[in-house]
Amino acid sequence: MTLLSNNNIRLRPLEPEDLDLLYEWENDSSLWTSGSTVSPYSRYTLKKYIAQSHLDIYEIRQLRLMIELIDAPAKGAGLIDLYDFDPHNSKAAIGILVGADHQGKGIAGQALALLVDYAFSFLKLHQLYAYIPVTNKASNNLFRRCGFIPSGTLTDWVSTSEGFTNVLFVQRINETDQWKTS
Repeated sequence: MTLLSNNNIRLRPLEPEDLDLLYEWENDSSLWTSGSTVSPYSRYTLKKYIAQSHLDIYEIRQLRLMIELIDAPAKGAGLIDLYDFDPHNSKAAIGILVGADHQGKGIAGQALALLVDYAFSFLKLHQLYAYIPVTNKASNNLFRRCGFIPSGTLTDWVSTSEGFTNVLFVQRINETDQWKTS
């Protein structure tokens, strides 16, 4: 096992072969309220994105990894991201998407645990955080199970087809961080 894998899953860089799956997920408008997407992406744009995904997190301020099942290599089960990476303040936002056919199998929790460990032990980040619509009970439960603590509610933060909804801001502090303050 490596830092970004366990007995069931591995987190790996995006590959050109992931284009069709990435295109499907990025253009699923039902997922747009969980992120900041407001329009579809072209294959060309996503192809360029994949081609540049090898760049260092310190350069592009993001790390997107494919969640891959060990038993089914080369077929992505989801995506997990570190984004809005801020090296000066030693923090990053985290986002996760698990494909519909892989949900409810514990994959998201395993992927989140692996990425948290990587961010804290290898990148030496002090803090990870996420913005989760309060209506997304599965994500709220996932992040809480993985040690993220609610720190606030952003009122009417996301526009949905039913109107505006609140977003929960959750954080996890690196408890082993040598610079931790009380």
